[in-house]
Amino acid sequence: MQNLRWVLASQSPRRQSLMRLFGTPFEVHPAQIEERLPECTARPAALGKQLARAKAEAVAPYYENALIIAADTLVVIDQRVLGKPADEREAFEMLRLLSGRTHTVITALCLLLRRGGQTVQTILDAPRSRVTFRPLSDAWIRWYIATGEPFDKAGAYGIQEYGALLIEKVQGCYFNVVGLPLATLATRLEQLGVWTPQDDSLYRR
Repeated sequence: MQNLRWVLASQSPRRQSLMRLFGTPFEVHPAQIEERLPECTARPAALGKQLARAKAEAVAPYYENALIIAADTLVVIDQRVLGKPADEREAFEMLRLLSGRTHTVITALCLLLRRGGQTVQTILDAPRSRVTFRPLSDAWIRWYIATGEPFDKAGAYGIQEYGALLIEKVQGCYFNVVGLPLATLATRLEQLGVWTPQDDSLYRR
């Protein structure tokens, strides 16, 4: 669609890097909302959608004609929601909990299509991936914490960097675990009619 601005409602450098694969210029407008995660939830997909939608709706009023893309990643084990660790002690506890076990990662998506200052279409999705950690010694956990990676990531790890050394297996979309489920997003963009693989913008880098 012409004159349609793409807006990513996230300050995550990982999401920004993945968004560039679509070849369409986009703006970055982080949502200024307070995220309060419950300690436990039996409906993590619904929670993720709620959070992603809140981010998109916080940014939407700033744009007349735009596609707002927001995402929220949740790490869940035993119905417990693991957010970003506040300190080394909390990071250690999270990684010890994940050690040798399989957990669920959900990255919920919200796409808001804005026309004339009104939201004319909303799409929500929440794909799941299953991630299995290999058993970790306390020394491995301390080493990983020392890299500094855990502190801005849900569940205290990032799969695409040093955290890859902790992981035995991924079932489902790898990029969902990184923080932006690319296949799901591509499908939803096509459904909205705002992007197709024939679009020559794909090649403008």
